[in-house]
Amino acid sequence: MNWCRSSDGAFGLFLLLLLLVNCGCEKANYRHIEKRVLDSIIGPGRYDSRIRPHGINNTDGPAIVNVNIYIRSISKIDDVTMEYSVQLTFREQWRDERLEFDDMNGQMAYLTLTDPNKIWKPDLFFSNEKEGHFHDIIMPNVLLRIYPNGEVLYSIRISLMLSCPMDLKYYPLDKQTCSIIMASYGYTTDDLVFLWKVGDPVQVTKNLHLPRFTLEKFNTEYCTSKTNTGEYSCIRVDLIFKREFSYYLIQIYIPCCMLVIVSWVSFWLDQNAIPARVSLGVTTLLTMATQTSGINASLPPVSYTKAIDVWTGVCLTFVFGALLEFALVNYASRTDMHKQAAKQQRKWDIEHSSLDTDHMEDGATTFAMPLVHHRGDMHSDKVHQCEVHMKPPKSINPCKAWLNKFPSRSKRIDVMSRILFPLMFALFNLVYWTTYLFRHEEDI
Repeated sequence: MNWCRSSDGAFGLFLLLLLLVNCGCEKANYRHIEKRVLDSIIGPGRYDSRIRPHGINNTDGPAIVNVNIYIRSISKIDDVTMEYSVQLTFREQWRDERLEFDDMNGQMAYLTLTDPNKIWKPDLFFSNEKEGHFHDIIMPNVLLRIYPNGEVLYSIRISLMLSCPMDLKYYPLDKQTCSIIMASYGYTTDDLVFLWKVGDPVQVTKNLHLPRFTLEKFNTEYCTSKTNTGEYSCIRVDLIFKREFSYYLIQIYIPCCMLVIVSWVSFWLDQNAIPARVSLGVTTLLTMATQTSGINASLPPVSYTKAIDVWTGVCLTFVFGALLEFALVNYASRTDMHKQAAKQQRKWDIEHSSLDTDHMEDGATTFAMPLVHHRGDMHSDKVHQCEVHMKPPKSINPCKAWLNKFPSRSKRIDVMSRILFPLMFALFNLVYWTTYLFRHEEDI
């Protein structure tokens, strides 16, 4: 029994060793077959990478290239230079009948090439690119697969700095459209046509975070263009970014409102507190001008008026108006003082002239003439009755009556400014936010 058990164990070990040897041979044979297939399709004298593939159904039509991109990150959108940085995985798929091979009954799903320069590739370029580079750490981030039916998948990771012309008319309540434009450089539409991959041509990473923008949506378009050298295939993806308004609300709009409101404090100060009112008006005016300069320093000089220019301009006008209001109050106060002094002088003159008249009357003799009444006159008094005509009382304007409570013109100007300035600023806010927040989408 022990001998049988040892024989069975030895036989099982022999079968296990034989299985491992066969598996190693199959793997070695598989790699050998893969090398032989690669040599047969792209070996010396068998493939010319200078010749483009045939069209659909091996015709002489243009080669069809399906494009798909995966946006990994968008790091910066610069308003001054009007450019943005994007890192993406760029994929192209086309069919090259010269690369067809036998898949050995499904055992070889695809072949992987480490040197993409051995086969023909489309001459695509990014027409709005300013700078760009490939990624070579640790190895070049390039993938090239060849499928048994001749389909080729080419994938590469690249980083690009792309131009993005912006319309800042509604800044900072704006939306910007930044594009990625891809076109053929040398092949016309008779030789090469780019198409977006059916289904999901553009993918965006889920953890895409931008400091001042939100990617609202994207659209894929075709932009085939004609030049004096021919017609070239072109595709484009438009990335629509919406600017985050909360940052500008806290940093610009609320401080400007506070400065305007602070400038109104001078309306409540005494008209004789000249140093306090002047220092308050000049300080708020300089602060508002400094903030306006800081805002414009972070934006490119453009020939049209931006939404932020309207806001800062009107706020600066209100602050400057508060300073001018004090100048008007000061002028009215001095005018009232001169009028009051002139009135006192006239009163003094009248009093002294009346005293002189009284002294003259005291030194003269007064004679009284008796009143003589005639019967005819008494009869006429009974016949002709006295008629008194009185004017109806005038209607009093309540606003004028309220202003009459303030005797001086300078005080009236301050009181009216306390009401008119806030009302005008509230009306401006109503018009401003209605215009820029509820505008039509086609104006964006």
